[in-house]
Amino acid sequence: MELKWLLYVTLLALGILAAQAHDIDEDNDADDVVDIEDDLDDGIEEVEESKSETSSPPPAPKVTYRPPVPTGEVYFAESFDKGTLDGWILSRAKKDDTDDEIAKYDGKWEVQDMKDTKLPGDKGLVLVTRAKHHAISSKLSKPFVFDTKPLIIQYEVNFQNGIECGGAYVKLLSKTPELNLDQFHDKTPYTIMFGPDKCGEDYKLHFIFRHKNPKTGKYEEKHAKRPDADLKSYFTDKKTHLYTLVLNPDNSFEILVDQTVVNSGNLLNDMTPPVNPPREIEDPNDQKPEDWDERPKIPDPDAVKPDDWDEDAPAKIADENAVKPEGWLDDEPEYVADPDAEKPEDWDEDMDGEWEAPQIANPKCEAAPGCGTWQRPMIDNPNYKGKWKPPMIDNVNYQGIWKPRKIPNPDFFEDLEPFKMTPFTAVGLELWSMTSDIFFDNFIICTERAVADDWANDGWGLKKAADGAAEPGVVGQMMAAAEERPWLWVVYILTVALPVFLVVLFCCSGKKQPSAAEYKKTDAPQPDVMDDEKEEEKDKGEKEEEEEEEEANEEKLGNASQEEEEEEEDDDRKRASEEEETVNRSPRNRKPRKD
Repeated sequence: MELKWLLYVTLLALGILAAQAHDIDEDNDADDVVDIEDDLDDGIEEVEESKSETSSPPPAPKVTYRPPVPTGEVYFAESFDKGTLDGWILSRAKKDDTDDEIAKYDGKWEVQDMKDTKLPGDKGLVLVTRAKHHAISSKLSKPFVFDTKPLIIQYEVNFQNGIECGGAYVKLLSKTPELNLDQFHDKTPYTIMFGPDKCGEDYKLHFIFRHKNPKTGKYEEKHAKRPDADLKSYFTDKKTHLYTLVLNPDNSFEILVDQTVVNSGNLLNDMTPPVNPPREIEDPNDQKPEDWDERPKIPDPDAVKPDDWDEDAPAKIADENAVKPEGWLDDEPEYVADPDAEKPEDWDEDMDGEWEAPQIANPKCEAAPGCGTWQRPMIDNPNYKGKWKPPMIDNVNYQGIWKPRKIPNPDFFEDLEPFKMTPFTAVGLELWSMTSDIFFDNFIICTERAVADDWANDGWGLKKAADGAAEPGVVGQMMAAAEERPWLWVVYILTVALPVFLVVLFCCSGKKQPSAAEYKKTDAPQPDVMDDEKEEEKDKGEKEEEEEEEEANEEKLGNASQEEEEEEEDDDRKRASEEEETVNRSPRNRKPRKD
């Protein structure tokens, strides 16, 4: 366990040292470079230059820009690649109820290349000024009428300088006889408002449509629910993002960013306030009866305070068992005048009053348990009960929380086709921003998804490809991030080195028996080695005995076989001798006797 903690501390120290070394290198980088350059000769410089040339990464593939061309029927398409504002009308209106100094729509618009563009020739509409009202608009090729085809609006936005407070949304301006693009302002009627908006830390992606009440003829704004996706990066990463709204005749809608759905719903169910009002409402003339009882619990009217209940008993009483500590200085005050204090020279008793030395803690009380009049400490009073209150019981007359009765809604209507909105005939940008250089590009309004996708691939898709070709690899991005935030070196070291050390620690290391020398340095008990040696000698002796027994058995077997052979030879000799005797006793072989 100690080894693990030592490993963790070592890794953390290495990371901190790496970060500090990195900072020191940055601080001394200029001086080091000057010193090195003074010492290098021409030959070394040439070698270094050749090395840098040979080690430089290959150039990124070049992406050639071509203006996008619609592949189908469109109501509006604008890529700004002509380099002019032809077809766009700058507003000269003033805002109502605003100071004259800021009421004018005098914000500046220009067609420019995007900053740090990777696609030369790709131009866009740029909101140039900050802290001003901006308004610009353009007519559609023909009014859009909501009937049996979807509505698709799509465009690109790049917050080149980030965004503090401001919007980048578009308005689809309603077709009305009063529409005058030269006087386009915040009160100009619109059918749909769509796009990003941000102020403070509130990141929004608007989808608002104005719904006409069929009974009163008045318009009311309906806001889509907020998306669940995190929108912050679209405002802060300084990249070009593609915003798409798809509105279908069946009242469904989709909101996409960079061709990914971030919000969806239905006009009948997912708008606030709802398109259709409720069938019933609370009667505004209904009033709660005076005898209506909304109390679920009431004090028990039959409860009686006990006779021994003392409401005047204090919550705290003096501890009668306490004893004054020995050495308590009753006659010494807790604080005394500072004997070293002196009256200031500029003290005026007529103005400042009689001078008194400041109070300090009595030095005689430092060694004593206390000074001044001793008082018994206070403890909780066991007889304290407080003010008596009757217990609460269920209210038999409880009638619940009163609500006014429901009545039919006189303003009720049911519009099952909110998709059929007011036709629109122009697209406009009416914005206030505290940040300049907001880049807009590649507007398109059409009815076919394929047409919008082709337009996106030829415009935003090229930007994305060019940015991807110019971006460094994963390792390069990590190194660049560490350059900006040196503390990331600690994370990198821990992330890479820690798993390696843990694998070595847990997989490759084993438990090590301490040597005799280590036991000599400590008082830890040493295992009895003699017992182990005796057991080994015992096992060895038993093995030798078994081997001797086997040899003896083999020897016995050999002797037995030899005895058997000898016995067989003896038997053969006996039989041979017996046969010889038999032959000698035969009459033929017997010699005649001499008389």
